[in-house]
Amino acid sequence: MNKDNSSLNEASRQITERMQAVRMPQLAIDTFLHHYAKLRAGARMEIPESDIRPVTDLPSSLDLGQHEPAGRSLMGKTVIIKLNGGLGTSMGLDKAKSLLPVKNGMSFLDIIACQVSALRRKLGFSIPLVLMNSFSTEEDSLAALHKHKEFISGSPDIPLSFLQHQVPKISKATGLPVTFPADPEMEWCPPGHGDIYTALVTSGVLENLLSRGIEYAFVSNADNLGATLDFSILGYFASGGSPFMMEVTERTAADRKGGHLAQGRSGLLLREIAQCPAAELDAFQNIAVHRYFNTNNLWINLRRLDAALRASQGILDLPLIINQKTVDPCDKNSEAVYQLETAMGSAISAFEGAAAVCVPRTRFAPVKTTNDLLALWSDIYDLTQEYHVVVSPRRTLGTIDISLDPSHYKLMKDFDERFRCGAPSLIDCESLTITGDIYFEDHIRLQGRLLLKNRGRKGVCIPAGTTICGR
Repeated sequence: MNKDNSSLNEASRQITERMQAVRMPQLAIDTFLHHYAKLRAGARMEIPESDIRPVTDLPSSLDLGQHEPAGRSLMGKTVIIKLNGGLGTSMGLDKAKSLLPVKNGMSFLDIIACQVSALRRKLGFSIPLVLMNSFSTEEDSLAALHKHKEFISGSPDIPLSFLQHQVPKISKATGLPVTFPADPEMEWCPPGHGDIYTALVTSGVLENLLSRGIEYAFVSNADNLGATLDFSILGYFASGGSPFMMEVTERTAADRKGGHLAQGRSGLLLREIAQCPAAELDAFQNIAVHRYFNTNNLWINLRRLDAALRASQGILDLPLIINQKTVDPCDKNSEAVYQLETAMGSAISAFEGAAAVCVPRTRFAPVKTTNDLLALWSDIYDLTQEYHVVVSPRRTLGTIDISLDPSHYKLMKDFDERFRCGAPSLIDCESLTITGDIYFEDHIRLQGRLLLKNRGRKGVCIPAGTTICGR
């Protein structure tokens, strides 16, 4: 990429004009230009082992019960924010992923809204819920929430949603915003959920919340139904005076490639695998050394966030994530591009005095694949009267390892067809691997450790009422 000043100025001009044309606010433009300048300067993404120390001990949320009364006293000063910008394209969806039915015919958004409603009935007070939507999820999500709207906002003046920004993809060859006349929408991408801090400002939501005395935000992903408001954690966070706190949980072998918490030279930081030198991947994946990973459940002191943003002209200096893709992700022969993103959790390194708390795995239960969805559909999980998704007390085997053949189960249309009667009973199933094309009728029980194979070209059907026992 040409790094001279004239080409940088031309790129900045084109970026500005492109973003202005789609009505992006000036702060969003300035923030993207800040990240683009890092790209042009050859930003160092790597964080070697020599720059960090493992985090060896953290407070457990299970030991914070004494803080619950303080947390309850802050319910009028707290907002729940859900990241709701994902379309679930990896599962073949073309609408908001949060509209997917996940338990008892209810979608993520249905369950989240009912959780807020249950809190209102229990406390006699409605804590506001606000969504950060993308341009692709805003209309469908708000339409779906219409039936729940009276439960969601504690004040009619607090908006139900605000929008994530959009930024141009950058041509790897020219360093300029890419053009793709065949589908101009593909010239754009989301800037990662680290955009929440900019979007809170440009939307006016941050100012709105503060003006109404709301000082604390609990932020989590809409597809993580384990992320419910916990007053013990809220009370602990507020009493500690930290500006920012991340919920982490113990890494397992399945999480070894996920980002982990570390102690940097000036405080806590989040290190993703893309930031690890290739020669140190074994150390990165050593879960006995790097014990904790980010759940993306975050607690933010909004007054401290506002002060930090004002001190930095509205731009938090978050680590840059440079994704190398093609402009059409389905066409590997289309032009190579950079997508510039930041992660919300990486703000832990931007706040002096940021903290972390270790939470049980039950607070991290995202649905990223149909493997996750099948477990949630099944009788392994119950939906409580407060609309919390919990492991059934009848389940004695711990977590389940599910691996579905991606050729037949990855996309929701195929998954729905093969489980058209719902999930089989998995309450006594330790692990389930399916290879080949298999359909399931009603009232099927799967038990033990199972490998189900169909080597034929045609799908086979397991009849209703069947029980299959593995090892």
